[in-house]
Amino acid sequence: MHTAGNRHRIAESFAKDPERTLLVPYITAGDPDLDTSLALMHTMVEAGADIIELGVPFSDPMADGPVIQLACERALAVGTRLVDVIDLVARFRESNHDTPVVLMGYMNPLERLGYAEFADRAAQAGVDGVLTVDLPPEEGRELGAELERTGLDAIYLLSPTTPDARLQAVAERASGYLYYVSLKGVTGAAKLDTCEVATRVKHIKTLAKLPVAVGFGIRDAESAATVSATADAVVVGSVLVSLVGEHGADREAAKAAVGEVIRSMREAMDA
Repeated sequence: MHTAGNRHRIAESFAKDPERTLLVPYITAGDPDLDTSLALMHTMVEAGADIIELGVPFSDPMADGPVIQLACERALAVGTRLVDVIDLVARFRESNHDTPVVLMGYMNPLERLGYAEFADRAAQAGVDGVLTVDLPPEEGRELGAELERTGLDAIYLLSPTTPDARLQAVAERASGYLYYVSLKGVTGAAKLDTCEVATRVKHIKTLAKLPVAVGFGIRDAESAATVSATADAVVVGSVLVSLVGEHGADREAAKAAVGEVIRSMREAMDA
């Protein structure tokens, strides 16, 4: 059993070495099955992951591009539910007590389970933070109160078009870190303008005290290294999910491919 003290894991990860940019890989839980997801979580940590973002599969993931949409479909096809994703974190915690885990998903499964029930189960399993893509902070008070009660971080998204007043309001309600969506589009979209990202991240930091993680559009060691120069964390998703889709039936091949990408990014970021 984990107490309501999970929140500190994310803060501690950022505080450990302020000069080091964290690497935050994302995979969709249950794609192609929960045992493979568990194996990949451990592989990612061994390869240099600092925080893991675990996608909760949903039938209509509107912020995600085709790669993650297909991963959600595969995970749902084998019956993966929100409670299974929470149980997956509990299994991960049997041998890993230090790496923060953030659940990333959509409102519908949380509403069906109930906010209080969700927060209790997630905290007990060892979840550290929750990012609900389709929940504006203005409408998130009810869920936010349950996350606060159970010691879970409420992580919110910022976009290239978020005005300053709203940015500050979001930063006041958020904890853990702010997730800056570096592209106007879905996950895995378009080419990243790293100069624009750097300018925007610097600006966000003048208005918010929380660390800033940058995601969407980071697909190789070069883009990870460039973004890491200004961001506090680099989030990588679609390229990993694509590899799982390609190799998922062969668990060892999936682990090798995902581990290699994370290692190359970590090395480039550290260099």
